[in-house]
Amino acid sequence: MSQPFNHWSEAAARLRELGESYCLVTILTVRGSAPRDAGTKMLVCADQAVGTIGGGQLEFSAIQRARELLLTDREQQAIEDFPLGAKLGQCCGGHVSLLFEVFVDAAVTIALFGAGHVGRALSTILAELPVQVRWIDSRAEEFPDAIPQGVKAIVSEHPQDEIDKLPSGAYVLAMTHDHPLDYVIVEKALQRGDTQYLGVIGSNTKSQRFRMRLSRRGFSEQQIASVHCPIGFAEVPGKQPMEVAVSVAAQLIARYQFQQGEEKTKIGPMPPLALGLLGTQTSESDS
Repeated sequence: MSQPFNHWSEAAARLRELGESYCLVTILTVRGSAPRDAGTKMLVCADQAVGTIGGGQLEFSAIQRARELLLTDREQQAIEDFPLGAKLGQCCGGHVSLLFEVFVDAAVTIALFGAGHVGRALSTILAELPVQVRWIDSRAEEFPDAIPQGVKAIVSEHPQDEIDKLPSGAYVLAMTHDHPLDYVIVEKALQRGDTQYLGVIGSNTKSQRFRMRLSRRGFSEQQIASVHCPIGFAEVPGKQPMEVAVSVAAQLIARYQFQQGEEKTKIGPMPPLALGLLGTQTSESDS
């Protein structure tokens, strides 16, 4: 984050949008004389600090400690005491307690193409997960008035161009109202070659058509096998938008948990290319 901000809240909103980590430093208590009052906040990220808790050695030490906590790459809270006179050599002579709150960037970026019924249902679920969501459609009127927190709605005349703007390792879901557009999204994602997951809503018939076309376009068997269509778990059946959304969300959770190497207790770890092959959802008329 290189642009300057006048207030820590502006920086926090922007960092959440970018999926970058930051530490919020808050003065909890003040005893005696101190440069700022309780409740004063400062945001610290990798390349700058926004706001001030009073300057001097206190602020320098707080920034240093915040960046140490950021290096752990996990969300956490810590309270530390700073005697201004003895420990920091400041003339105030008071005593300050600081709260450090670390907010870690989402490890997974999901590009959800399509603001139809299933897309709207899925966005509400993804908003509750530790992921960053870019929700993309060319039809501004299809987005709800209230976009879930943690979801960035992107109106693009050419949605497929958003593929080039994704970070490496992103998850891509093609769930638009237009089969040719779904195909273009898939092709562009395969050409990038660095997505962690590529899924397309649709039936087995649609899957076969896409795979045949990709083969004619010169994509390898391994590349074609990495496309998950249909998407979703067979263990979560149903054709209603929310039913399909739950099925797809379950599969995404299984995939990113598997990638993070966490122990599975119910569905067990699954090979990456096996994920998506269990899907039976067939709704494609208005995704």
